[in-house]
Amino acid sequence: MTDTASSLKSALRADMTAAMKAKDQLRLATLRMLLAAIQTEEVSGKEARELSDDEVIKVLSREAKKRGEAAEVYTENGRGELAAKEHAEARIIDEYLPMPLTDAELVDVVDTAIGRVADELGARPGPKNMGQVMKVATAIAAGKADGKRLSAAVRSRL
Repeated sequence: MTDTASSLKSALRADMTAAMKAKDQLRLATLRMLLAAIQTEEVSGKEARELSDDEVIKVLSREAKKRGEAAEVYTENGRGELAAKEHAEARIIDEYLPMPLTDAELVDVVDTAIGRVADELGARPGPKNMGQVMKVATAIAAGKADGKRLSAAVRSRL
């Protein structure tokens, strides 16, 4: 393994081996699915590459979001057992994601982003500068807040 190898990816592999030994089928299937998603991401594009931990977190976040959306659809259609399975998979994925920001931390991130954009512009940014603020806030939050929550917080502070 190269030194750019993701330590998060290594942890997923080690936990998958442990799940095999423990005969924990749900965890095993979920971790296999995550590693497959990571591998798919690594070979997409012009050339294969090793993902960094930040890139792995983005893949895991995307997979967790898919589980949540699928669970909602199953619940709406009266398929509780399938919704429960999706929620269980999402909880396993969440173990590998950074702790989400609290509302207060989210406000701090947004205020910091607004401050940085204000420094660039020389004036307090308004709603028309939302894209610039979102770009800075997304970089600061680094996978600890989903885009929808971040966008709502930025909109309310501008």
